[in-house]
Amino acid sequence: MKLLIIEDEENILSFLQRGFSEEGHIVDCAIDGEDGEYKATVNKYDVIILDWMLPFKNGMEIIGSIRKLNIKTPVILLTARDETSDKIIGLRKGADDYLTKPFCFEELLARVDGLHRRNISGGNDEIKFKNICINLNSKIIKKDGVAVEISAKEYDLLLFLIKNKNYVVSNTMICEGVWNDEEFINSNVIQVMVYRLRKKLGKNIIKSSRGLGYKIEI
Repeated sequence: MKLLIIEDEENILSFLQRGFSEEGHIVDCAIDGEDGEYKATVNKYDVIILDWMLPFKNGMEIIGSIRKLNIKTPVILLTARDETSDKIIGLRKGADDYLTKPFCFEELLARVDGLHRRNISGGNDEIKFKNICINLNSKIIKKDGVAVEISAKEYDLLLFLIKNKNYVVSNTMICEGVWNDEEFINSNVIQVMVYRLRKKLGKNIIKSSRGLGYKIEI
C-alpha cells in the first residue's frame, strides 16, 4: 500500500512511518494541514491516516476539501478527541474510520488493511475475475481452484493493477504505487515482474499497451 500520514506530533509520526515501512508499505508524511492537503490532492494513496488537530488546516477541513474534489481515498482519523459526538462529526464529514489516541499499532494496521481491502473489492473478502480468485484476508491466490505462489511484490503489483482495473497504468505510476520513491526501478524490472505474473496466472491476465503501460480488464 501507499499511505499518507498527516500528523503534527513528530514522535507519533516517526513511529507510524517506521512501523508501516517495516510492514512493507510506502509512506508519505506531512506535519501540517496545508502540506497534507496538497499531498492528498496531487498524489494517489491507498489510505490516508489523518489527525484532527493540525497547524494551518485541521483534519475536518482536509476531508471536506478532498471529498469536494471527488477524491475517494479511504481516510482513518487518528485523534485524541474521543467523544461520541466527535466521532459522528468525523464520519459524517467523510472519514471512513476513527481511532482514538492512545492506540495500538496492530489495531491501526488491521484497520488500514481493512479499509484497503474494502476499497479494492467493494466490501468483499475475495476478488474474482476470469479463472482467478484472490482472498484478500489470507492473500491466497488461486487459478482454476489451485493455489499459486507469488512474491510479495508481485502481489502488490497485481492489486495495484486491479485497483486501476480497465485503465492503462504507466511504468511511472507503477513505480510510485508499488515501490518506494527512494528505490530506482527501471522498466525492465516491471516488465520481468509482469512476465512472471503472466506465466503463473495466464498470459492474457495482464494486457500491454506498447509505450503506454499495462492494464487488467475486469
